[in-house]
Amino acid sequence: MVRKLFRLIARSFIVLKFFMRGGVAHARSLGVVVGDGCRIYTMSLPSEPFLVSIGDRVTLTSGVKILTHDGATWLIRNSGGSRYQRYAPVSIGSDVFVGVNSIIMPGVNVGDNVIIAAGSVVSKDVPGGSVVAGVPAKIIMSYQDYHDKVVKSFVNDDDLSGSENYKSKVFKAIQVQRENEAK
Repeated sequence: MVRKLFRLIARSFIVLKFFMRGGVAHARSLGVVVGDGCRIYTMSLPSEPFLVSIGDRVTLTSGVKILTHDGATWLIRNSGGSRYQRYAPVSIGSDVFVGVNSIIMPGVNVGDNVIIAAGSVVSKDVPGGSVVAGVPAKIIMSYQDYHDKVVKSFVNDDDLSGSENYKSKVFKAIQVQRENEAK
């Protein structure tokens, strides 16, 4: 009972610290190397945060998990009972977007200009200029193809000028997107 209460208090303190300092400041305070202009919306940082490096203008959305060790090796022991360990750093380049609930496995390097779709499990290196999705994540298009699709099909801030609030901007964006799709 006391242990449960202690864990609840400790978890509440971590959540409070995360929201008071912001995700980037929290990650840096734990030892993650974080570049400029990043947005970190996940609280699930690895137990070895000092093994993670993040470039500039990276977004880690809600529920993203970065793993820096293989916990399954705990089951394997040598003849003396000593357990084996596997640790591996994770590197994320610049201009990267990692979608909701994605998992980046130990030892993965993500290049620059990469989009990782929501729910992906990234178990291998991702070359720069790629969009990946799936379990396991696979390249589904180039970053340039995605860029061209967005420019052709979606609105930008200039298109939304004159909208008085966020809600009206969203509805105007939907309207413009539908008009673009009809063309």
